[in-house]
Amino acid sequence: MAIEPMTPQDAATTTKEPRWQTDWTSEYISKGKFDVYGLKTQIGELVALGAYEISEDVVTVHIVYMESQAQSNPTLCERPKYRGIGRALIAYGIKLSVDAGFNGDVTLDAKTPELARHYERDFGALLIPGRERCSTTVFDL
Repeated sequence: MAIEPMTPQDAATTTKEPRWQTDWTSEYISKGKFDVYGLKTQIGELVALGAYEISEDVVTVHIVYMESQAQSNPTLCERPKYRGIGRALIAYGIKLSVDAGFNGDVTLDAKTPELARHYERDFGALLIPGRERCSTTVFDL
């Protein structure tokens, strides 16, 4: 697997069958102040996309959004084609943080309380004090 900047073809893939939950060609994403990367197999199959914001004012990389292809998204299919996608996208955020001199600090907003618990239990994330249960969690090296 490799992570590379998202291409227009990658974004267009999200609007074709099987459709992704998010249209990555949207104006919000295309005009956003964040960098978008695609996770691809060795043969070029797009497996996931992640949007990252490097925030120098808070010295962290914020994962704005991440999503796996429909065939690997556990909310869209019973048996995911690929596993470990979220872990790979978070690890890439940590790499971006290290590269920016931020000590590997990464934050993200969990979409649901279940996902927040998953990040805490399985990835070692910490809930930022004073935030709602499914709000920002932080990953640190």
